[in-house]
Amino acid sequence: MRDVRNFQGNDAGTMAKHENTTALYAALIGNLAIAITKFIAAFITGGSAMMSEGVHSLVDCGNEVLLLYGQKRAAKAPDAEHPVGYGRELYFWCFVVAMMIFALGAGISIYEGVIHILAPEPITQPMVNFIVFGLAFVFEGISLWFAWKAFRKVKGRRSIWQAVQRSKDPTSFTVLLEDSAAMIGVAIAAVGTGIAVVTENPVWDGASSIAIGVLLAGVAVVLARESKHLLVGEAANPEVVEALRSTVGKHPEVRRIVDLLTVQLGADQVFAAFTLEFPDEMTVPDLERLIGTIGAAVRKTHPEVRRIFVRPEPRTQETAS
Repeated sequence: MRDVRNFQGNDAGTMAKHENTTALYAALIGNLAIAITKFIAAFITGGSAMMSEGVHSLVDCGNEVLLLYGQKRAAKAPDAEHPVGYGRELYFWCFVVAMMIFALGAGISIYEGVIHILAPEPITQPMVNFIVFGLAFVFEGISLWFAWKAFRKVKGRRSIWQAVQRSKDPTSFTVLLEDSAAMIGVAIAAVGTGIAVVTENPVWDGASSIAIGVLLAGVAVVLARESKHLLVGEAANPEVVEALRSTVGKHPEVRRIVDLLTVQLGADQVFAAFTLEFPDEMTVPDLERLIGTIGAAVRKTHPEVRRIFVRPEPRTQETAS
């Protein structure tokens, strides 16, 4: 069995990774500024929804830091302890991000809402809240634009949900979902605060905080589900598998592709194992040269395939007849 390696990324993958990193930094800067502003406003006004939004933005800051760390770890070259690389570290940290959104973002928001419903406190200086909500909506919108720009690179003609399910780089949709939830959360908080002020019933403020918590819990479940699938090991996308079959099948000496196993090792890292049937009359040196040629062809057309294994399959009576 021959092992053919290639650790060079393609231009498209590099550009998409750069876009994702830019989106992460944009989200981190925006969320940090917004979180500080929201906490100050919540302290001044006593708004529950504003406090929940502050917690939400602070959790998002931590999430961006973890995703950037995951990207750095995933880029490490293979070594003796991790012969296939560290690509799945990104998937692990994305799963941690999902747990943080669920436990901290959703949990604290729902807790704050329940507390303010059981012991409602009037909102003082509501205009401060609305100014902060407006600023937050603008900054979150800018961050969302960067996230959408990065996500669009991998989305193609698929629907958003299909792209999320098929994506092998969770940072591309994690930031998008986070920023989308943030903008919706700001809108919920603004509506809840407005109703609480108009009706002079602060219970609405607590109710909007609970609604934000439920929203964050839903986002966390989606992220955890997709990260889990990637973490336990998914096959490469069907179009990649078919392209690999086509590349290898073009060689006339390959009588049949008996089996092709692919595993996604990271955002832009794929493992491929071929079981191929060759002519019986081929000598060992000829077979070695052919496997080298196949490996070179795969390296040229599919640089995301970091490891290739080729195993010759003896002809059976069924295939010989």
